[in-house]
Amino acid sequence: MSQVEERQRAIQRQVKEADAKRPKEKPQGAMQAGAREYPEPPFPDQLLDKPGLEKDQKLQPMYDAPYWKGSGKLEGMRAIVTGGDSGIGRAVAVLFAREGADVCIMHLPGEQADADKTCEAIRGEGRKAHSIAGDVTDRAFCFSAVEQAAGALGGVDILVNNAAFQLHVGQFEDLTEDHFDLTLKTNLYGYFHMTQACIPRMKPGSSIVNSGSVTGLMGSPAIVDYSMTKGGIHAFTRALSGALIARGIRVNAVAPGPVWTPLNPSDDAEKAKHFGEGTPMKRPAQPEELAPAYVFLASPQMSSYITGEILPVIGGYGAH
Repeated sequence: MSQVEERQRAIQRQVKEADAKRPKEKPQGAMQAGAREYPEPPFPDQLLDKPGLEKDQKLQPMYDAPYWKGSGKLEGMRAIVTGGDSGIGRAVAVLFAREGADVCIMHLPGEQADADKTCEAIRGEGRKAHSIAGDVTDRAFCFSAVEQAAGALGGVDILVNNAAFQLHVGQFEDLTEDHFDLTLKTNLYGYFHMTQACIPRMKPGSSIVNSGSVTGLMGSPAIVDYSMTKGGIHAFTRALSGALIARGIRVNAVAPGPVWTPLNPSDDAEKAKHFGEGTPMKRPAQPEELAPAYVFLASPQMSSYITGEILPVIGGYGAH
C-alpha cells in the first residue's frame, strides 16, 4: 500500500470514529434569525379566489418591519410600486416611505381595500401616498398611470416592477394558451410598458428595481410559464442596465424565494399549507424580510455602483 493510500484510509477511519462519537442531531425547526419570530408551516387550509386579497388571508403577511429605523436613504424621492397593494409590494412601499420617499402604488380594481390599507400605512410614515387601479398588461393604462403618478408626486425617481400572475398546473399539457398569455402579458409586458413610461421622466440617480424569482434561477416544474417570465425579467434587468448607464439610471432585480403573500393561498391550497418547507430555513420569508433588499437597490446612498445585478433572497442554499 502506498503512503497516499494509507493517508486516505487513516482519514476515513478518523471520520468514521468522529461520526460514531457524535450524537445524532435532532431535526431542527425553521430558522429564526430575524428581529422577531416568523410563522412556520403548516399554514391554514385556505383557497382564495384570484387575484387574492391580503385582507382575506387567515394568516396575515408581516409587512410593517417595526424594528426598522428609517435614516433618510430615499429622502425626497418619488416611487411607483406596481402590485403595491399587498405582499412584497406593500412591504416595499411602507419601507420606502419610512426612508423618506413619497409612494404611488398600482393595483387591480378589485384590490382597493388592500390598497387603501397600504396608503394608510404610507401616510402613517409621514409621506404622500397615492393609489391607481388598473391593469399593467394594458399599455395605454401604464402610460396614463405614470403621468398621473408623476403629477401627484411631483416626478418619478424609482420604479419597482412587482405586479405578477402565477398559477400552478398539475401537468404541462394543462397549461392553456390563455393562461400562458396572461402570465407573459402581466409579468413581462407589464414591466416593459411601465419601464418605457417611466424612463423619460427619470433623471440621473434614478433607479428601477424588478421583482425576479428563485424560479427564474432554478425553474419550477408546476409553474413553467411563471419561471420562464422570471428568467426573462433577470435577462431584461441585465440588458436594460447597460442601455441606461449613459443616462445615470441603475437597473437591478431582487430574486425572492418563497414569500408569504396572497399569491400562495390564491394558487394551490395544499401547496400553500406547506409553503417554504423545502428551503434550508424550512419556512417562507415574510414580506418585511424582502423589503430591505429593495431599499438597498433603490437607494443612491447604498448602491450607487451596482447595476445589472440579480440579488437572490431565497432562504439559503444547500440540500433541501
